[in-house]
Amino acid sequence: MQDTQIDSVPEGYKPLPDGLGFTDNLSPCYRRLQGEELNFGLLVDKQHANSMGICHGGALMTLADIAAASWANMARGIVAGAPTVNLSMDFISAAKQGQWIEAQLEGVSLKRLFGFSRGVIVNSKGVVARFNATFYFPDHPGMSQDGVINAGVLKDLQG
Repeated sequence: MQDTQIDSVPEGYKPLPDGLGFTDNLSPCYRRLQGEELNFGLLVDKQHANSMGICHGGALMTLADIAAASWANMARGIVAGAPTVNLSMDFISAAKQGQWIEAQLEGVSLKRLFGFSRGVIVNSKGVVARFNATFYFPDHPGMSQDGVINAGVLKDLQG
């Protein structure tokens, strides 16, 4: 049985804007917001792959971090920076170059100063990885290292 690879971006996904710092390393990375459902995905390309031609664990963790932070902020209804306190991932199977992978929400829990998100990264064959993340909600609306509010960049992330 030959592997079936999805080699196009699914309908409704739009590229993330450039200028998002480290997130630009996943470029092109995509997002789709449908009602209350927010997903992130990418076509595994050579810049995402390791020497074995499969998606690098660091690329998977970056995708998970972006998705999980976005879900936590979306649940609290605030567009702001949310530093990652913890991100754990179980790598289940490989995602090969040319395959579409996407992060899907399984749940979000909010506390006063912290958000907890969990989800999976899937491809056409099933679960590639599962992850849990914890985010700190600072009491400012997303400050850059130079103290300037990043409202424009954060607004771009929300759509």
